[in-house]
Amino acid sequence: MFPGFEEEEVTPKKVRYFTLEQANETLPFVRRVVSDIVDAYRKWKEKIYRFELVAAESDAAEESEEQATLREEIDGIAQRINRFVAELEPVGCVLKGFDDGLIDFYSKMDGGDVFLCWKLGEDTIEHWHELDVGFAGRQPFVSSAGKEGG
Repeated sequence: MFPGFEEEEVTPKKVRYFTLEQANETLPFVRRVVSDIVDAYRKWKEKIYRFELVAAESDAAEESEEQATLREEIDGIAQRINRFVAELEPVGCVLKGFDDGLIDFYSKMDGGDVFLCWKLGEDTIEHWHELDVGFAGRQPFVSSAGKEGG
């Protein structure tokens, strides 16, 4: 063990299961936070790109004033994104995509675990997918997905 380092006991997070109705009820709040995340992430990527461009054009061994300013802005935006992500934690949903605002909600379908899948811009949750499949495997509801969760 390193000085000043205390080992933390890692405990698995308790998963919250949603019915389709429960997940849809969270969307007004989730939509606002995810919109903030997507917007801040876009700005963060733009600043990263600008920082890399300035760094590549620089001959100096040390950071320029512009690089230092950009680094501070990048760090500030990253902290904002982290705060937004933290706002989603009590809801129990899972952020899957910073670029497009992809959110999954754990649910039950036919006795097995699935994700109810929502993407920023969609009015309601209308798709689901297996836990290990991801967005590409989204399927529209044709059965009672989410009706067993709770």
